[in-house]
Amino acid sequence: MIGFYNYSVILTYISLLSSVFGMTQAIHGRFKTAIFCLALSGLCDMFDGKIARAMKNRTEDEKSFGIQIDSLCDMVCFGVFPAMICYLLGVRGIIGLIVIAIYCVNSVIRLAFFNVMEAKNALVSENGEKFYKGLPITSMAIVLPLVFMVQFFIPDWAFRICLYVALLVVGILFVVDFKLKKPKNSTLAVLVAIVAVALVIMITFTQYRIEFRAIWPWMQMVRR
Repeated sequence: MIGFYNYSVILTYISLLSSVFGMTQAIHGRFKTAIFCLALSGLCDMFDGKIARAMKNRTEDEKSFGIQIDSLCDMVCFGVFPAMICYLLGVRGIIGLIVIAIYCVNSVIRLAFFNVMEAKNALVSENGEKFYKGLPITSMAIVLPLVFMVQFFIPDWAFRICLYVALLVVGILFVVDFKLKKPKNSTLAVLVAIVAVALVIMITFTQYRIEFRAIWPWMQMVRR
């Protein structure tokens, strides 16, 4: 068996499996479950790095493997998965496909750039503080649940516009050159609480209407 197997990558794999399951739910129009899976993936990603760093006896190969596997899983969880949800929710047509393309391409660029900088240990300030360059790709696990929550308060057409804007703005911020300090535990706790509140509101109140024609092509493919 090739690869490196230890507890430092378990959360990364759980994050991936959550997103893959979420994709199957989105295909069948179960968007609440899909958004919940996205948020769960974000929660796992939030702590997998901390667990990996707590393992002091990792070899250099194990560290490099962890960085690569994390980015590969992030592309699925926070690149492809959110784009798929938004497409199924109505980000369609020429403009929609352009927005999705920008988001996905910038996701890949952002992750590859992070890998290069992390390998050179270039994302550490002079006083030893770690920072990000550009918006972290995991930010979509916070943004999309919040956007999905507001559809309870606004018309469907306005909700779809919010999806377009969220994908485009977040995708652009992936590659904008600005420094963002890595959040401390207190900040992470606040973010988790905000997403949790959004999920509670989403699960309790939202009544997003699922158009059968939006998932019919997928069902036809399955039957074939």
